[in-house]
Amino acid sequence: MKRLLIILILMAGQASATVEDPRAGSSDVSGSSWANPSTPSLPTYLPSPCPQVSGSLSVTIGLTGPESEPDKSYTTQGRTLNFIVAVKNEGTTEVEAEVSIKPEDCAPEWFSWTSTTMNIPAGVSRSQTLQVQPDMNAVAGEYRFGVEASAKCRGSGEANTKFKVQAFDYASETQVSGTGQFQINKNVRSMNSGIKSTKNVLFDGSVDALVKNEYLVDQAKGKNPNFEEQDAVDNYVGPGLIGTESFKSSAIFGGVGAKVQESYDVQQMEFKNQDFTLHQTGSLKKMAEFKTADNFTGYFLIDAKQVIPGQRSLKEYEEYIGSFEINRRILFRDNTKSNPPCREADCLKAPGNSFPSPSSPAFTSPCLSGPCNSFVNRLNAFTQSA
Repeated sequence: MKRLLIILILMAGQASATVEDPRAGSSDVSGSSWANPSTPSLPTYLPSPCPQVSGSLSVTIGLTGPESEPDKSYTTQGRTLNFIVAVKNEGTTEVEAEVSIKPEDCAPEWFSWTSTTMNIPAGVSRSQTLQVQPDMNAVAGEYRFGVEASAKCRGSGEANTKFKVQAFDYASETQVSGTGQFQINKNVRSMNSGIKSTKNVLFDGSVDALVKNEYLVDQAKGKNPNFEEQDAVDNYVGPGLIGTESFKSSAIFGGVGAKVQESYDVQQMEFKNQDFTLHQTGSLKKMAEFKTADNFTGYFLIDAKQVIPGQRSLKEYEEYIGSFEINRRILFRDNTKSNPPCREADCLKAPGNSFPSPSSPAFTSPCLSGPCNSFVNRLNAFTQSA
């Protein structure tokens, strides 16, 4: 029994020694291995993706149209201005340039694009059209925006420009869709623009869409029209769509002397797209244009004329009864130059009312009124040409 007890005590001692030795060894290894850990060496600088900038990008922005066009930077709410954005790569290698719009005073929604990419060879310029359309709530005034171009290993370029928005003196917008009866009566007159527009439409039936819009700017600048009327009818079917519309630009009040009258009584109209614009000021002054494209069954009349007293008389008359598809464009211009009427002694100073010298074989003016002097001048021109 004593021997067995001694053997158990010896075995327990060996077991305890066996458990302690690994701890001691582990402690030694930990101390010798992590006392001085090695750290990787880092470079003192990071290599640059562009060791040397090669050239730069230059940006230009311009409006379409001739340089001599006056006030071409003017527009109105809802009307588009067309710009050309050009980027030139002044480096020695081809680049992929990122071109971005900086709206400044404008809303981002006014631009046809706000960012684009251009692949530009060395020494070459690339351009792209940019359309800017102020919304119908844009306040009249001057607006600015910029264009910036950047590329890898190139100096960035930037350009800025501006344009002006004119407010409408009158605007009327009508949109109808449905079934039943509907009537429109409009009468617009403006002495400042020499415009008279009347519209009477009686609708009875079913239509997907019918649009009648009118806009007036008395002192329009640039390509803005003084008056614009837009009509659109889509998929009309019914007992009758009856209407009479007329547009007149009076020569007495400085207009083009043109008049367009339209009458219709149709039972079916697949589509109608019509536009009438009148320019008396701005870049396109003295011009009246009528455009219409129609597919209908019924009666349709177009009566257009231009009368400039003593200068020009043009007339067009078209009448349709049946089923037709028509596409018409009528353009009237007035390129004549006339002087404003003068009164009494002012006529002596008015240019163009020169009096012939007594020695010349001509008639002497017996009066001081403008029309009388104009008649005498034409009579003298006739006698000299004879």
